[in-house]
Amino acid sequence: MDSEFYHFQIKTLQGKSISTALFVDKVVLVVNTASKCGFTSQYEGLEALYQKYKDDGLVIIGFPCNQFNNQEPGDASQIQSGCLINYGVSFFMSEKVEVNGKNAHPLFQYLKSEAKGFLTDSIKWNFTKFLIDTEGKPIKRYGSFTKPSAIEKDILKLLKK
Repeated sequence: MDSEFYHFQIKTLQGKSISTALFVDKVVLVVNTASKCGFTSQYEGLEALYQKYKDDGLVIIGFPCNQFNNQEPGDASQIQSGCLINYGVSFFMSEKVEVNGKNAHPLFQYLKSEAKGFLTDSIKWNFTKFLIDTEGKPIKRYGSFTKPSAIEKDILKLLKK
């Protein structure tokens, strides 16, 4: 458990604090999300992956973010009900965070430094995804246009399926 990934605290939409240390030996997909974005339908694909592989060790954590064109304007209860009602989301959802700038959540500061972006390390838009292996090592960053189904083969390799 010496990976830096296991040393972060996340607050859920319900206000409960959880440690990323809970995810030791799990494959984790971290995604910055927004409910009013052209990529919002990716919630469906993320939930499908989660349902298919959660018993094999896949964890998905959504981080609502309002930094891109104000596409996540709601409060915690609005975000939670929208995710549940519209997309049946049952994976972890954090409180709303910033992913870029001086107020970026420490987890995103870490992920951006470990899984570099194209041209810049900043997150360019909603639904950027980071895949972390069972030892807490960020393996790959995927852009907004990468559909969750396209990540399945990489998840399977890490789950050793």
